[in-house]
Amino acid sequence: MPETPADAVTDLVLAAVRFPGESALRDVHVLEGLVSRIAPAGELPRVPGSRVLDLDGRYVIPGLWDEHVHMTQWALATNRIDLSSAASAREAADVVRSYVADHGPTEGNSDAGGGLAVVGVGFRDAVWGDVPSLDLLDGVTRGRPTALLSHDLHCVWLNSAAAKRFNVPVDESGLLREEPAFELTRELGRLPDTVVDAWVRESAQAAAARGIVGIVDFEMTWNPDVWLRRVAGGFGSFRVDAGIYPQDLDRAVAEGLRTGQVLDGGAGLLRVGPLKVLIDGSLNTRTAYCVDPYPHGGRGLLTVSEAELLDLLVRARESGFVPAVHAIGDGANEVALNAFAAAGVRGRIEHAQFVRSQDFVRFGELGLTASVQPAHALDDRDAADSNWAGRTDRVFPLRSLLAAGATLALGSDAPVAPLEPWLAMSAATTRARQDGRGPWHPEQALTRPEALTASTRGRGRIMLGDPADLAVLDGDPLEVSDAVFAAMPVAATLVAGRFTHGSGI
Repeated sequence: MPETPADAVTDLVLAAVRFPGESALRDVHVLEGLVSRIAPAGELPRVPGSRVLDLDGRYVIPGLWDEHVHMTQWALATNRIDLSSAASAREAADVVRSYVADHGPTEGNSDAGGGLAVVGVGFRDAVWGDVPSLDLLDGVTRGRPTALLSHDLHCVWLNSAAAKRFNVPVDESGLLREEPAFELTRELGRLPDTVVDAWVRESAQAAAARGIVGIVDFEMTWNPDVWLRRVAGGFGSFRVDAGIYPQDLDRAVAEGLRTGQVLDGGAGLLRVGPLKVLIDGSLNTRTAYCVDPYPHGGRGLLTVSEAELLDLLVRARESGFVPAVHAIGDGANEVALNAFAAAGVRGRIEHAQFVRSQDFVRFGELGLTASVQPAHALDDRDAADSNWAGRTDRVFPLRSLLAAGATLALGSDAPVAPLEPWLAMSAATTRARQDGRGPWHPEQALTRPEALTASTRGRGRIMLGDPADLAVLDGDPLEVSDAVFAAMPVAATLVAGRFTHGSGI
């Protein structure tokens, strides 16, 4: 259970509330940050000095977690050029051309970032009929250093000026992939802390307004100190489990850290997260490691061997870290499952996008959590159909994973998809957007109670003794239409009984 923040509301009654699927009115008593009593409406004795808030029949659920976020990248993305609608390399270049034409030579969207003037995000070249090239981007950028990040963060498209500015070699494609792309992405994020932290606060407030009470942050940096700085600066929108990467594992062990540890100075909001290990790439970049080759050849990249992964998992087990292994391709998932079995440790597989049929049962047998991002199924369906043709019945296989005994944990992988929990749950339950396009493999859909449980760390509904991390809704999430569910109106959000959104209900 998360530690109660120091500023938790000591005594609050949420009066006349409903639980999803029920018509009875209840009162929920919050004491010192915990749910202390639940009783029929009007039956809780009123304690002098306690705050009683009449919620007039609104619905209350456990607050929502996004189990996979890159928080700094998400905040940065909201302040960069959006290329997500570009249907071709030429269209993406035209978006950049318009931006360059509309901004003077000293204007830009990267405040610092090593002197870059133009940074774009969100392109999806896996479904383009043409291909990125250095010449194409050079032709629209007027010599201004420019870097465009793919929506999956595994690829960066540069022009010649940016390649020179950052001293990185590129071929005629202008593309960097995997670790070179990650390195440059980190460099692009080197803005003043005051700038980035302000953007993070804005993004966090927006997330709190959607019912978010916690995230697992897998930003590719030494994350604990970043979040301690933000909390010291007044951050308080939600809880954060700050992930650790292998390159920082020695430091984490030396400092006595372990997964789940509450960090001093974090106001009860900050804990050490899992150990994140990337072992393959992504579908968009065609680097997800697969059993069968892609249409244009190659099986993707296995960036960590099975032997190396086993060593990391054993070390994680011995040092108190829960491993979270990024595995997208079916080959990578097989490698991850083999390593978990050999190490004798439980943990998480991040994404589990493409899984061999015979491997589903192993998730349950090994007691693993599948940390999945349902909105990706809608964003990547065309890329999956073209690259994994004939096998998409086991792509984004939420129902198969759950039926096999895996624990599901829903997230966004923001900025790959928006930090919007209702979009994720809608995608999980309908396998379709609210744009009229039909559902994609609806046999893999979840029910709404299952999606809510997977978005609330297994809680599903409010219970006595739970942290008072709550979301107050203007509709019953089990009964509203699909369209309303996807954009669920959230009246208020509380963390340990403290309002982070909607205190003026």
